[in-house]
Amino acid sequence: MPELPEVEVSRRGLAPFITDQRVRSAVIRTSGLRHPIPPEMAGWLSGQTLHDIRRRGKYLLFDFDRGHLILHLGMSGSLRLVAPGTPPEKHDHFDLVFADTVMRLRDPRRFGTLIWTTEEPEQHPLLAKLGIEPLSPAFDGDWLHRALSLRSAPVKPVLMDSHLLVGVGNIYAAESLFQAGISPLRAARRISRNRCHSLAESIRRTLEASIAAGGSSVRDYVHSDGGAGSFQLNCAVYGREGQACLHCQTPIRCIRQAGRSTFWCPRCQR
Repeated sequence: MPELPEVEVSRRGLAPFITDQRVRSAVIRTSGLRHPIPPEMAGWLSGQTLHDIRRRGKYLLFDFDRGHLILHLGMSGSLRLVAPGTPPEKHDHFDLVFADTVMRLRDPRRFGTLIWTTEEPEQHPLLAKLGIEPLSPAFDGDWLHRALSLRSAPVKPVLMDSHLLVGVGNIYAAESLFQAGISPLRAARRISRNRCHSLAESIRRTLEASIAAGGSSVRDYVHSDGGAGSFQLNCAVYGREGQACLHCQTPIRCIRQAGRSTFWCPRCQR
């Protein structure tokens, strides 16, 4: 699933080419993804100017003259810029057509979201209860210590709870915990303030490194130009079960936590 870095890379790739541009037309090729798409949406978008593209967690918010488009890439979605007149392929479900380019949504598994609202998008039920942004100034070790002190569950699933902290998916939680030397099995409330400072900084560094690498392409995710992310190629623990730890040579272990694979080094992470 595209996480915070992949969504941010998509935003940065799209913004220079389509912000402050007028929508010539919108094309809807499906009746719905995770939520129904009203056929009238194409008419609502046509003729409007796109003023900004923002990100909230794993959602992209497109700000138009008279409303906002809320978009989530789901499990397999991606956004690409293609030349006008490029024939759509099987899983290309939505186009925003501008004078010189087309923003095209591809979603093979159709778990994405495309919603139009004339209200403030951050107050939409899908976004209103989202947690803190890990790249914001408000996120630091003190905040994290206060938040974790209330949780008795293992720390890795807690970090992946979007009501607490947005955008830290499976890869990024595993890599951040390795950098901080914290076992994913440790109860969240048993992590000291000092270690929370280390973990908060590791989360920030990991996300920023992934953004710089274009995100992680482990299934269908690609950039707006069709290229793939490369962060997953340099992971220290994720996807490396049985391989030697890069620091101590101990074999990397893998277990299931909350339905997801957890990778860690039992010697480096305590």
